[in-house]
Amino acid sequence: MSDFAADITKAYAVEGPYVDLGRGVLDDETHPDAMVRVPLAMMNRHGLVAGATGTGKTRTLQVLAEQLSAGGVACLVADVKGDLSGIADPGDPSPEGAAAKRCAKLGVPFEPTGFPVEYLSLGGIGAGVPVRATVSDFGPQLLAKILGANETQEQSLQLVFHYADTHELPLLDLADLRALLQFLDSDAGKAELEGIGGLSSATVGVLLRSLIGLETGGGNEFFGEPQFDITDLIRTAPDGRGVISCLELAGVQDRPQLFSTALMWMLAELFETLPEAGDLPKPKLVFFFDEAHLLFADATDAFLQSVVQTVRLIRSKGVGVFFVTQTPKDVPGDVLGQLGNRVQHALRAFTPDDAKALRATVGTFPKSDIYDLEELLPKLGIGEAIVTVLDEDGVPTPVVQTKLSAPRARMAPTDDVAAAVAASPLNAKYGTRLDNQSAREILAARIEDATAPEPSPAAPAPTPDAEHVPYPRKAPSRRKRTPAGDAVGGGTGAIGDFLNSRQGKTLQRQVVRGMFDLLRKKL
Repeated sequence: MSDFAADITKAYAVEGPYVDLGRGVLDDETHPDAMVRVPLAMMNRHGLVAGATGTGKTRTLQVLAEQLSAGGVACLVADVKGDLSGIADPGDPSPEGAAAKRCAKLGVPFEPTGFPVEYLSLGGIGAGVPVRATVSDFGPQLLAKILGANETQEQSLQLVFHYADTHELPLLDLADLRALLQFLDSDAGKAELEGIGGLSSATVGVLLRSLIGLETGGGNEFFGEPQFDITDLIRTAPDGRGVISCLELAGVQDRPQLFSTALMWMLAELFETLPEAGDLPKPKLVFFFDEAHLLFADATDAFLQSVVQTVRLIRSKGVGVFFVTQTPKDVPGDVLGQLGNRVQHALRAFTPDDAKALRATVGTFPKSDIYDLEELLPKLGIGEAIVTVLDEDGVPTPVVQTKLSAPRARMAPTDDVAAAVAASPLNAKYGTRLDNQSAREILAARIEDATAPEPSPAAPAPTPDAEHVPYPRKAPSRRKRTPAGDAVGGGTGAIGDFLNSRQGKTLQRQVVRGMFDLLRKKL
């Protein structure tokens, strides 16, 4: 074993289960003994997979997902281009296949293997079990991101959601939100918000126009019921392998604001739903956030702060997050600083801006005594990367040029996603859209009652003879006596009466929105 291989093997040594990233490379020579591995327990310390288009990021994502599944960890992968669905099928067994050749170079056997996969899609756009969310649960902050709302418009949406929460108006789909905006801008509804800031007609007009684009751009399909239970992402197959949830995004790849924000909703739902777990021997779920730059583009400060806080805290829920994008500068510094595992594919430097991005990327890596990263990064081949991860003690490993492992599953779309979806138990749970009573119907009934004509007064009854007038009796009181014990036990007692009052319900609803203003599942 060479000194280089010995140094790398020592730096990347793991006693427990691990993910095998590949083998170290020095001076264009691959060293099969220089094993580059990341401890499975460190996969919830988050990570970044970056690189220019065509450098192999998708295959790196596939390798990570396959090995996590083999280790019993569930994953969510975003399939933007539609070429990850083949992860359910074994790879090409031919010795002349790309995967077999790569394994031969690394000195490892190639064993074609398929993995347990659940195919999902946003609202049923594309092949997959429909993933839906209600507007109420999605919350005003994420919705404002999709609509491209400015800070003032986002605050107005928060006011609208506050009104819906306190008046028990379920916003299930975009039609409900449209109806509520129109009501609050009408003569009948304007006074409703005057005491807490009001809502300008100009802002309502902008939001209504933005809703049109969202409705025709996949929003009508995504928003509604039944809402996807986020814990359905965390499952294992009967053989103990983690289920890979493959979210089909090819059908909405021309609607980047929708799918990137929907991914953030899923991550925030995990944060709000899962209990604290502390440091686990392996994550419950690893969440791969593809096209991450779309999430941060034109984001408000409040939105970015929520992203930072979610990423910082969700590790303790047993969830790891890997952002997949082109350069580290696509990710805000406060988020980038929390990504302990880094796989950096090649960066090209064709323009002055590219050269600047290259230097910025090099500055985010630990200093290397054996590599000139600014010179090396543009020369990396497909399936090669600069790697640094956290070891079992949480210490960053030395930077190493790595020839990455090959996927064991198929590196192309599978043949029949529709059949797999039809056979899925989740399809029976989410396949059929529901249309329950919501804000639209409630507001329509309220307006109809308000505009209904007053009933004509009844004609007075004839006065009977005095001798037939009954003796007046006192009407019984309708108020029931409150037992003393109920005053502290809820129900119909003093506290129970307060909690059932309008003020009490307002107080209860004021505490059920958490990160990103999502509805909290637990108080």
